[in-house]
Amino acid sequence: MIRSDYHIHTYYCDGKNSPGEIAEYALSLGMKNLGFSGHSYFKFDDPAYSMSPKNTLEYLSEIKNLKNKYSDSIKILCGTECDYYSDINKSDYNYLIGSVHYVLKNNKYLSVDSSPEDFAENIKNFYDGDAYKFAEDYFKTVADIYEKIQPEIIGHFDLINKFNEKYNFFDENNNKYLEPAFYALDELLKHNVIFEINTGAISRGWRSSAYPAEKFLKYIAQKNGRVILSSDSHNKLTLMYDFDIYEDLAESLNLNLVEEF
Repeated sequence: MIRSDYHIHTYYCDGKNSPGEIAEYALSLGMKNLGFSGHSYFKFDDPAYSMSPKNTLEYLSEIKNLKNKYSDSIKILCGTECDYYSDINKSDYNYLIGSVHYVLKNNKYLSVDSSPEDFAENIKNFYDGDAYKFAEDYFKTVADIYEKIQPEIIGHFDLINKFNEKYNFFDENNNKYLEPAFYALDELLKHNVIFEINTGAISRGWRSSAYPAEKFLKYIAQKNGRVILSSDSHNKLTLMYDFDIYEDLAESLNLNLVEEF
Protein backbone atom coordinates (compact mmCIF):
# COMPACT_ATOMS: atom_id res chain seq x y z
CA MET A 1 0.00 0.00 0.00
CA ILE A 2 1.12 3.54 -0.77
CA ARG A 3 2.23 5.33 2.38
CA SER A 4 3.49 8.59 0.87
CA ASP A 5 1.80 11.91 0.17
CA TYR A 6 3.54 14.92 -1.40
CA HIS A 7 0.74 17.46 -1.92
CA ILE A 8 -0.02 18.90 1.51
CA HIS A 9 -0.90 22.44 2.61
CA THR A 10 -0.39 23.96 6.05
CA TYR A 11 -1.54 27.07 7.87
CA TYR A 12 1.27 28.98 6.18
CA CYS A 13 -1.07 29.19 3.17
CA ASP A 14 -4.69 27.98 3.07
CA GLY A 15 -4.39 24.80 5.15
CA LYS A 16 -5.78 24.23 8.63
CA ASN A 17 -2.88 22.64 10.50
CA SER A 18 0.73 23.39 11.38
CA PRO A 19 3.46 21.30 9.79
CA GLY A 20 4.18 19.76 13.18
CA GLU A 21 0.57 18.66 13.66
CA ILE A 22 0.58 17.10 10.21
CA ALA A 23 3.87 15.30 10.84
CA GLU A 24 2.55 13.80 14.09
CA TYR A 25 -0.61 12.60 12.37
CA ALA A 26 1.39 11.17 9.47
CA LEU A 27 3.44 9.17 11.96
CA SER A 28 0.26 7.79 13.50
CA LEU A 29 -0.78 6.60 10.04
CA GLY A 30 2.53 4.85 9.48
CA MET A 31 3.49 7.03 6.53
CA LYS A 32 6.92 6.63 4.90
CA ASN A 33 7.23 9.92 3.03
CA LEU A 34 5.64 13.27 3.82
CA GLY A 35 5.98 16.11 1.33
CA PHE A 36 4.84 19.61 2.22
CA SER A 37 3.84 21.79 -0.74
CA GLY A 38 2.61 25.21 0.35
CA HIS A 39 1.21 27.50 -2.34
CA SER A 40 4.06 29.64 -3.64
CA TYR A 41 3.77 33.41 -3.45
CA PHE A 42 2.00 35.07 -6.37
CA LYS A 43 1.42 38.79 -6.01
CA PHE A 44 -1.92 38.76 -7.83
CA ASP A 45 -3.29 35.87 -5.76
CA ASP A 46 -5.74 36.21 -2.89
CA PRO A 47 -3.40 36.47 0.16
CA ALA A 48 -5.61 33.97 1.97
CA TYR A 49 -4.45 31.25 -0.43
CA SER A 50 -0.72 31.60 -1.04
CA MET A 51 2.25 31.99 1.29
CA SER A 52 3.45 35.54 1.78
CA PRO A 53 7.22 36.16 1.50
CA LYS A 54 7.38 36.23 5.31
CA ASN A 55 5.37 33.01 5.66
CA THR A 56 7.54 31.36 3.04
CA LEU A 57 10.68 31.96 5.12
CA GLU A 58 8.99 30.60 8.25
CA TYR A 59 7.69 27.61 6.29
CA LEU A 60 11.15 26.74 4.96
CA SER A 61 12.63 27.01 8.44
CA GLU A 62 9.98 24.87 10.13
CA ILE A 63 10.11 22.11 7.54
CA LYS A 64 13.90 22.00 7.89
CA ASN A 65 13.52 21.57 11.65
CA LEU A 66 10.93 18.82 11.21
CA LYS A 67 13.25 16.95 8.82
CA ASN A 68 15.86 16.79 11.55
CA LYS A 69 13.40 16.02 14.35
CA TYR A 70 11.81 13.05 12.60
CA SER A 71 14.75 11.84 10.51
CA ASP A 72 14.66 8.39 12.14
CA SER A 73 10.88 7.96 11.73
CA ILE A 74 9.68 9.45 8.44
CA LYS A 75 11.22 11.09 5.39
CA ILE A 76 10.07 14.70 5.20
CA LEU A 77 10.47 16.76 2.03
CA CYS A 78 10.04 20.48 1.54
CA GLY A 79 8.24 21.24 -1.70
CA THR A 80 5.98 23.94 -3.02
CA GLU A 81 2.97 24.07 -5.30
CA CYS A 82 4.19 26.62 -7.79
CA ASP A 83 1.60 28.38 -9.92
CA TYR A 84 2.49 29.03 -13.55
CA TYR A 85 2.72 32.77 -12.81
CA SER A 86 4.80 32.48 -9.62
CA ASP A 87 8.47 33.38 -9.43
CA ILE A 88 10.47 31.33 -6.93
CA ASN A 89 13.96 30.16 -6.14
CA LYS A 90 13.75 26.48 -7.04
CA SER A 91 16.90 25.69 -5.06
CA ASP A 92 14.96 26.29 -1.81
CA TYR A 93 12.86 23.18 -2.40
CA ASN A 94 13.23 19.42 -2.79
CA TYR A 95 10.58 19.39 -5.53
CA LEU A 96 7.97 21.51 -7.30
CA ILE A 97 4.38 20.75 -8.11
CA GLY A 98 3.55 22.78 -11.19
CA SER A 99 -0.07 23.93 -11.28
CA VAL A 100 -2.25 26.35 -13.21
CA HIS A 101 -4.82 28.19 -11.10
CA TYR A 102 -5.23 31.22 -13.38
CA VAL A 103 -5.66 32.06 -17.02
CA LEU A 104 -4.27 35.41 -18.15
CA LYS A 105 -6.82 37.09 -20.41
CA ASN A 106 -6.90 40.77 -21.42
CA ASN A 107 -4.33 41.53 -18.68
CA LYS A 108 -6.57 39.94 -16.04
CA TYR A 109 -5.76 36.83 -14.01
CA LEU A 110 -8.89 34.69 -14.11
CA SER A 111 -9.15 32.03 -11.43
CA VAL A 112 -10.29 28.61 -12.56
CA ASP A 113 -11.02 27.22 -9.08
CA SER A 114 -12.09 29.97 -6.67
CA SER A 115 -15.88 29.48 -6.89
CA PRO A 116 -18.59 28.42 -9.37
CA GLU A 117 -19.85 32.00 -9.39
CA ASP A 118 -16.46 33.45 -10.36
CA PHE A 119 -16.04 30.72 -12.96
CA ALA A 120 -19.37 31.62 -14.56
CA GLU A 121 -18.55 35.33 -14.50
CA ASN A 122 -15.20 34.75 -16.18
CA ILE A 123 -16.85 32.82 -19.00
CA LYS A 124 -19.51 35.48 -19.44
CA ASN A 125 -17.29 38.55 -19.22
CA PHE A 126 -14.11 37.38 -20.94
CA TYR A 127 -15.22 34.62 -23.32
CA ASP A 128 -18.68 35.76 -24.45
CA GLY A 129 -20.18 32.74 -22.75
CA ASP A 130 -17.95 30.19 -24.49
CA ALA A 131 -16.64 27.87 -21.76
CA TYR A 132 -14.67 25.85 -24.31
CA LYS A 133 -12.51 28.88 -25.11
CA PHE A 134 -11.78 29.28 -21.41
CA ALA A 135 -10.80 25.60 -21.22
CA GLU A 136 -8.65 25.95 -24.34
CA ASP A 137 -6.69 28.84 -22.82
CA TYR A 138 -6.33 26.88 -19.59
CA PHE A 139 -4.86 23.83 -21.31
CA LYS A 140 -2.55 25.98 -23.44
CA THR A 141 -1.11 27.31 -20.19
CA VAL A 142 -0.86 23.82 -18.69
CA ALA A 143 0.95 22.65 -21.83
CA ASP A 144 3.68 25.23 -21.22
CA ILE A 145 4.18 24.74 -17.48
CA TYR A 146 7.20 22.47 -17.77
CA GLU A 147 9.00 24.95 -20.01
CA LYS A 148 8.17 27.71 -17.54
CA ILE A 149 9.16 26.18 -14.18
CA GLN A 150 10.43 22.58 -14.72
CA PRO A 151 8.34 20.92 -11.99
CA GLU A 152 8.79 17.31 -10.95
CA ILE A 153 5.02 16.82 -10.60
CA ILE A 154 2.08 18.20 -12.62
CA GLY A 155 -0.68 19.32 -10.26
CA HIS A 156 -4.38 18.56 -10.88
CA PHE A 157 -4.02 18.45 -14.66
CA ASP A 158 -7.68 19.18 -15.44
CA LEU A 159 -8.52 21.55 -12.58
CA ILE A 160 -10.69 23.44 -15.08
CA ASN A 161 -13.41 20.85 -14.45
CA LYS A 162 -13.60 21.43 -10.69
CA PHE A 163 -17.11 22.92 -10.90
CA ASN A 164 -18.21 20.83 -13.86
CA GLU A 165 -19.29 17.66 -12.07
CA LYS A 166 -22.66 17.61 -13.88
CA TYR A 167 -21.32 19.15 -17.12
CA ASN A 168 -23.12 22.38 -16.22
CA PHE A 169 -20.45 24.49 -17.96
CA PHE A 170 -19.20 22.26 -20.79
CA ASP A 171 -19.27 18.69 -22.10
CA GLU A 172 -15.98 17.01 -21.21
CA ASN A 173 -16.42 14.61 -24.13
CA ASN A 174 -16.65 17.41 -26.70
CA ASN A 175 -13.63 17.67 -29.02
CA LYS A 176 -13.42 21.40 -28.28
CA TYR A 177 -12.47 20.36 -24.75
CA LEU A 178 -10.56 17.17 -25.52
CA GLU A 179 -8.25 18.45 -28.27
CA PRO A 180 -6.49 21.11 -26.17
CA ALA A 181 -6.38 18.71 -23.22
CA PHE A 182 -4.65 15.96 -25.19
CA TYR A 183 -2.33 18.55 -26.71
CA ALA A 184 -1.28 19.56 -23.19
CA LEU A 185 -0.76 15.92 -22.22
CA ASP A 186 1.44 15.33 -25.27
CA GLU A 187 3.55 18.40 -24.52
CA LEU A 188 4.09 17.38 -20.89
CA LEU A 189 4.74 13.73 -21.66
CA LYS A 190 7.77 14.80 -23.70
CA HIS A 191 9.49 15.66 -20.41
CA ASN A 192 8.75 12.49 -18.42
CA VAL A 193 7.08 14.47 -15.65
CA ILE A 194 4.93 12.78 -13.01
CA PHE A 195 1.19 13.43 -13.14
CA GLU A 196 -0.53 13.41 -9.79
CA ILE A 197 -3.78 11.55 -9.24
CA ASN A 198 -5.26 14.23 -7.01
CA THR A 199 -8.12 13.36 -4.64
CA GLY A 200 -8.46 16.81 -3.09
CA ALA A 201 -11.69 17.79 -4.83
CA ILE A 202 -13.30 14.59 -3.56
CA SER A 203 -12.37 15.20 0.08
CA ARG A 204 -13.65 18.78 -0.15
CA GLY A 205 -16.93 17.82 -1.77
CA TRP A 206 -16.50 19.31 -5.24
CA ARG A 207 -15.99 16.15 -7.27
CA SER A 208 -16.81 12.46 -7.08
CA SER A 209 -13.62 11.51 -8.95
CA ALA A 210 -9.98 12.52 -8.88
CA TYR A 211 -7.98 14.63 -11.29
CA PRO A 212 -7.13 13.77 -14.02
CA ALA A 213 -10.26 12.21 -15.53
CA GLU A 214 -9.97 8.50 -16.23
CA LYS A 215 -9.77 9.04 -20.00
CA PHE A 216 -6.61 11.10 -19.45
CA LEU A 217 -5.17 8.49 -17.10
CA LYS A 218 -5.71 5.84 -19.77
CA TYR A 219 -3.83 8.02 -22.26
CA ILE A 220 -0.96 8.53 -19.80
CA ALA A 221 -0.79 4.75 -19.38
CA GLN A 222 -0.70 4.23 -23.17
CA LYS A 223 2.21 6.66 -23.40
CA ASN A 224 4.09 5.03 -20.49
CA GLY A 225 3.78 8.15 -18.37
CA ARG A 226 4.23 8.19 -14.61
CA VAL A 227 1.66 9.01 -11.91
CA ILE A 228 1.74 9.58 -8.17
CA LEU A 229 -1.05 9.69 -5.59
CA SER A 230 -1.72 13.10 -3.98
CA SER A 231 -4.32 14.15 -1.44
CA ASP A 232 -3.95 17.92 -1.95
CA SER A 233 -4.70 17.92 1.74
CA HIS A 234 -5.66 21.13 3.53
CA ASN A 235 -6.47 19.25 6.72
CA LYS A 236 -4.39 16.55 8.38
CA LEU A 237 -7.42 14.25 8.47
CA THR A 238 -7.43 13.95 4.67
CA LEU A 239 -3.86 12.71 4.29
CA MET A 240 -3.75 9.87 1.71
CA TYR A 241 -7.46 10.38 1.04
CA ASP A 242 -8.97 7.52 -1.00
CA PHE A 243 -5.49 6.28 -1.91
CA ASP A 244 -6.65 2.66 -1.69
CA ILE A 245 -9.29 3.28 -4.39
CA TYR A 246 -6.92 5.04 -6.75
CA GLU A 247 -4.07 2.62 -6.17
CA ASP A 248 -6.43 -0.10 -7.37
CA LEU A 249 -7.50 2.04 -10.36
CA ALA A 250 -3.89 2.71 -11.29
CA GLU A 251 -3.18 -1.02 -11.23
CA SER A 252 -6.26 -1.77 -13.36
CA LEU A 253 -5.16 0.78 -15.97
CA ASN A 254 -1.57 -0.54 -15.94
CA LEU A 255 -0.28 2.87 -14.91
CA ASN A 256 3.31 3.41 -13.82
CA LEU A 257 2.51 4.40 -10.24
CA VAL A 258 5.51 5.72 -8.31
CA GLU A 259 5.76 6.22 -4.57
CA GLU A 260 9.15 7.92 -4.46
CA PHE A 261 10.93 10.15 -6.96
